[in-house]
Amino acid sequence: MRKALKWAGIGLLALFVIAAVAVALNWERVERLSRVNSLFSEELIVSNFSAMDTMFETAPMSRGEGGVTELPAAARDLPDGFEHDGQSYEIAEWLRDQAATGLVVLEDGELVHEAYFQGTDPEDRRISWSVAKSFLSILLGTAIEAGEIASLDDPVEDYAPDLVGSAYEGVTVRQVANMASGVTFDEDYMDFNSDINRMGRVLALGGSMDEFAAGLSERNREAGENWQYVSIDTHVLGMVIRGATGRSVADLMQDRLIAPLGLEADPYYVTDGYGTAFVLGGLNLTTRDYARFGLMVEQGGVIDGRRIVSEDWIARSTSASAPAPVPGGRETHGYGLQWWLPEDAAPGETYAVGVYDQYVYIDPQRDVVVALNSANRGFREPGVRDGQIAMFRAIAEHVSD
Repeated sequence: MRKALKWAGIGLLALFVIAAVAVALNWERVERLSRVNSLFSEELIVSNFSAMDTMFETAPMSRGEGGVTELPAAARDLPDGFEHDGQSYEIAEWLRDQAATGLVVLEDGELVHEAYFQGTDPEDRRISWSVAKSFLSILLGTAIEAGEIASLDDPVEDYAPDLVGSAYEGVTVRQVANMASGVTFDEDYMDFNSDINRMGRVLALGGSMDEFAAGLSERNREAGENWQYVSIDTHVLGMVIRGATGRSVADLMQDRLIAPLGLEADPYYVTDGYGTAFVLGGLNLTTRDYARFGLMVEQGGVIDGRRIVSEDWIARSTSASAPAPVPGGRETHGYGLQWWLPEDAAPGETYAVGVYDQYVYIDPQRDVVVALNSANRGFREPGVRDGQIAMFRAIAEHVSD
């Protein structure tokens, strides 16, 4: 009996040791998941958005050896307010209510206004969220122009064979760039069990984004029939670019976009556990550097005399080319190739946008770029996006007079 108890005790001790080792080995993942679960909490969201490298795997990118693209200071006041939906708003009050953290305004390449809020500063590298999609659009343009992707109408599996047998088989590069894949994907950020939140947990726990995308098996409509905002389409676009070029998106973007932009700080990408860039929302740059990206687009693909992509690609990608939105959906603004167009857009007017109100707004007619970072937990409330666009337009009109 004593011997049996002894062996039972040894067995329990062994199980305890095994459990302790397992916890120790996975403690980083457990801690990371805990941090991610509080990523958007009211008391932490502002600081978290400047510290994504403490919660996720990352891929650093070098800003390159070249000089910084200068943004000559030419300080001007913003307008006091703007009109939206029949009401008047003070800009200072609007920015406070929408939890802005950084605002940079350029006019004709000059820095005419810069402000930071809620304890943030110019050196903070803020998370892009879906503004990153528009960066990927530029990279797609370089791959098309280099002949690495033969046609936007090629099926995605030609470049990403892992997608054979998935809901993406037969969908074209153009259709995923237009977010018209027809793939079933629930983008409800408020539903714990939605596809977008399941994807977030895959990312946080070091899983594979490629496997997640290839595991999607259903469509709710034919590819190309309607456009509906489906973030995983952008990951598939990243798979296509990687397959076509044989390079990681982070390395390719560093060489073709980041270094020529003349940024002031090294950016980084959030990645999955396999080092694959989270291309649909994982870039981290300073607010000024988001503005430099917008300036390149506003100038037709050129910055500081360096051409990054053709003027034709800028025009094509920022034009409303997506099919009609899915009936009953939330999509009210136009969509191009990973770029948004506001209602009643002026020629060339476009914007990139990410959840919690990250924006790069571009008005080529007035030579104005506005970069906005925020931590706005009310970003999906009715009228908020239209209000932001109305504010950007008021700013552009005012500073260009």
